[in-house]
Amino acid sequence: MKLHDLTAAPGSVQDRKRIGRGQGSGQGKTAGKGHKGQKARAGHGMRPGFEGGQMPLQRRLPKRGFNNIFAKTIVAVNVGTLNKFEDGAVVDTQALIDAGIVKVCCDGVKILANGNLDKKLTVKVNAYSEAAKQKIEAAGGKAEVI
Repeated sequence: MKLHDLTAAPGSVQDRKRIGRGQGSGQGKTAGKGHKGQKARAGHGMRPGFEGGQMPLQRRLPKRGFNNIFAKTIVAVNVGTLNKFEDGAVVDTQALIDAGIVKVCCDGVKILANGNLDKKLTVKVNAYSEAAKQKIEAAGGKAEVI
């Protein structure tokens, strides 16, 4: 097979619709826009959510709550999941990502106390709960804040 033998899959390529090219074309006269009205005019594009002048839904509904633009997104990891690492390993944010425990380290990682830790680990993350820190140190490891 050579380059000049290649063809598109049947049905994948269609001719473009030639509108406004006479009555016999099936798209003549009003060119598929119907008779008059807002959508028949040139440059009629309307923004998303436009309801023809009626008060749009996003303005009719009441506002509720507050969105803090300065809030930090902290990823929570339980102590029990750290058993995935070998004894004596250094666990930091990159190690958590490589192990598949954390997908993206947004603004930091916090270790929570759910589960039990059987291995001696050096954990270096942004924050710990008090109980999680105690569990890590009780297992013989270190809990360092970065």
